[in-house]
Amino acid sequence: MAEGPKQQMPSRRKARKRALDVLFEADLRDRPPVEVLAGYVERIEKPRPEHLGYAVSLVEGVAAHLDRIDEVIASYAEGWTLDRMPVVDRNLARIAVYELLYVDEIDDAVAISEAVELARQMSTDDSPRFLNGVLGRIAEYTTR
Repeated sequence: MAEGPKQQMPSRRKARKRALDVLFEADLRDRPPVEVLAGYVERIEKPRPEHLGYAVSLVEGVAAHLDRIDEVIASYAEGWTLDRMPVVDRNLARIAVYELLYVDEIDDAVAISEAVELARQMSTDDSPRFLNGVLGRIAEYTTR
């Protein structure tokens, strides 16, 4: 029996990964996320993937609420400033906090676990535990 392809990455996880790519680039280059997003979307071949719409909404949502999101992260990231966080972690936290505060159809546990899983794949060994703690505190103490 032939082995099938590896399990496909769920569509929303792909969207979060694309949003992370855009936010990461915007952060490193000190550019507005929506400006970086426009160039990013332009480079994607057609037909565009179905998850692209959610990725765009994440970037636009994070950009629209960035000051509030960063304020919340800074309040709950005990002993860490935003500037001190790895760029990947900072932007995964932004995506998750946007989902926690503004996307009602995403359960808090899903937003947190998705950020933790992407951190496991893309950041430092300490990042999953760090993000889980910060995002867990944010979910516990903030209301929609």
